Formats: sequence, structure tokens, C-alpha cells
Amino acid sequence: MPSDTARRPYVAGNWKLWGTRAQAAAYCERLLTLLPEPARRDADVAVCVPFTALETVAGALAGSGVAVAAQNMHQADNGAFTGEVSAPMLLELDVDAVVLGHSERRQLFGETDRALSEKVPAALAAGLQPILCVGETESERDAGDMQRKLRHQVQEGLEDVADDRLADVVIAYEPIWAIGTGKVATPDQAQEAISFVRALVGDRSTAAADAVRVLYGGSVKPDNAAEILAQPDVDGALVGGASLDPESFAAIVGAA
Repeated sequence: MPSDTARRPYVAGNWKLWGTRAQAAAYCERLLTLLPEPARRDADVAVCVPFTALETVAGALAGSGVAVAAQNMHQADNGAFTGEVSAPMLLELDVDAVVLGHSERRQLFGETDRALSEKVPAALAAGLQPILCVGETESERDAGDMQRKLRHQVQEGLEDVADDRLADVVIAYEPIWAIGTGKVATPDQAQEAISFVRALVGDRSTAAADAVRVLYGGSVKPDNAAEILAQPDVDGALVGGASLDPESFAAIVGAA
């Protein structure tokens, strides 16, 4: 059960493979007109954009309170890792956060829990806020393996994070069966999984479990956001397709 500690809502929009620099600039201009300053004071808001648009977005959102996140990074600062991007490279672009272990990175590009156990502390050490994604497939849920899968992902991803830094990690629970499928976890399913994730953090530190923010990600839209976000352990949302429309994304922020 969550404590009385108030956890600030967090809503991040993951653009995935979308957004030329021109599209990104127009998006940011529109988003800021839809999110008045009081809304930005009441919740943490971020956009997770492709590498090529990071500098444009960071410039467009400078001073607005809307954070900028990359969608991946390598754990090393430099080296023979062709095609990768490091934390110092992101910091040079005024990036605030980084998504790590998104289900599409895991499923399509071979991202491993072992790599994430290095990436998460590397992001923290560099001053980037990690958004660690975890979640089960439909077959794993049907087989009753949801908790086993989440336990492995959370424990390994946070293995080398010091107890006093655990609350600095944002965790996003993504039921893989609900990403881009139109299926959505019921509020009860989201609450069940996210409270379990919080309990896993609590195995390391009760204080961190009370403070860590756990988001829901899986076909979040304006018409279902309020009900999901009202659950006691759900601290916000990692929004996919709906975040590509500034109006929809702003409405989800409003629900938080």
C-alpha cells in the first residue's frame, strides 16, 4: 500500500520513430499553448524524442518546465560501439532523462536485463533521470508468470543502483500485450502490477518504495487516462501513440 507521501504525477510522451526537426518544433510550439504554466507546476511532463530531434526540442522547451528525454543510451561514455549514443552526448544537448528497456527495444533489438543493470546506474551517475520500462507479454500473463517476469526485470535493472538512489529512477510498467494493440489493462490490472513493482522496490528500501514513481504505459488515451491514473499506486503514464497529437497528450497531462 502506498504511504501518505505525495508523489508528484509524471506524464511522458514517447514519440518512438516519429518527428523530423520541423515536426518537432511545430509540436512543441503547440504543446506549450495547450499546457498553461499551472498545469506544468502540478505534474512533471516529458517528451521522449528521436536522437535527431533532441537539440531542436531542448531548445524549443527551454525554461518551460517540460523535460526532454532520449529513447535509449549506451552505458559506456565512449568506445567501439558503432551506432550508439552516450550519456555525455545527451547531456551536451541539454537532455534531462532517458527511456531504458522499452519493450520494443527488448523485443526488436535484443535489449537485455544485464545491459540495463549497467545503463540505469550510468544514467544516474551522469545526472540523467532513467525511465526503466518493465512488463510482461500476453503469453506470460496467461501463464501466470507476470510476477516472475516483473521480479526479474525490476531486480536486475536496479541491481547496481544504491538504495539511496532508487527513488530517483522512474519505473514504467508496460503490459506488452497492451502496447499499440488497442487493448488496455483495466484499472485493477494496472494497480495490481504497479503495486507489485512498488513492493519489489520495498524489498530494498521502504522509503524508496514510498517515493519511487511508477507509471502505466499501454494504449493510454484521453478517454481512459483518468480512471487508470486514479489508482493509488499509479503515479502517471508513459504515453505512446496518443502523445503524437499535442491535444491528446495535453488532455492526458490534465487527467494526471
